Amino acid sequence: MSTIIYPSPIFGPVHSRRLGVSLGINLLPGDGKTCTFDCIYCECGFNADFRPKQKMPTREEVAMALEAKLQDMQKNGPAPDVFTFAGNGEPTANPHFPEIISDTIHLRNRYFPQAKVSVLSNSTMILKPRIREALMKVDNNILKLDTVAPDYIRKVDRPTGLYDLHRIIESMKLFDGHLIIQTMFMKGSFNGEDVDNTGEEYVVPWLEAVKEIGPQQVMIYTIDRETPAHQLIKASHEELDAIRDRVKAMGIPCSASY
Repeated sequence: MSTIIYPSPIFGPVHSRRLGVSLGINLLPGDGKTCTFDCIYCECGFNADFRPKQKMPTREEVAMALEAKLQDMQKNGPAPDVFTFAGNGEPTANPHFPEIISDTIHLRNRYFPQAKVSVLSNSTMILKPRIREALMKVDNNILKLDTVAPDYIRKVDRPTGLYDLHRIIESMKLFDGHLIIQTMFMKGSFNGEDVDNTGEEYVVPWLEAVKEIGPQQVMIYTIDRETPAHQLIKASHEELDAIRDRVKAMGIPCSASY
């Protein structure tokens, strides 16, 4: 099984399908995976297979490593399009996340003021006001919503703790449009169960929730790298394009990544 475990706290830059030249910021340990989801499609593998021994980086460690990298990039290139909080799990789970966001914006403004700050989050921590306040400060607040079917979330996203879909959606509304919804569409099976969320029974309720939330943008995508569950299948270009066009028809910008 091929998986990706990212260095911590800084990695890249890498080329992102959706974001351009992306400098990665990993607020989780660099030797394993720590996440509030255990998604069957995660490029970092299943949580149980990659238990970290290292600790999460501190606020000071992140700031020092980020500034050193930005000084190097300013001297030698390339210039980043975006600073992306991602890596080996859920970035908002780091206890210093709000303070690290403030530090990152400060350093961004000093070295590459044209770059955006993005956070890729699975949305599990947005019930906390301090997390929402921090996410309101970033340019691209990218929050996962793979479906509005609780059974599908338990089967595919597999939350590691309590997960209240209704409260997650209500918390998304509190951003007043300052969020980007990110959704994985795929087909195939896992443990003998179908995981296709491209059909009408999933797409129609999801579209209704997207309309209620009113995000600034929607990003839909499908499997791009090897997954720990081996019976998963990419959604087709035609399926993604059809869903994208339905989002656009509601007046919400939407991109599809294949």
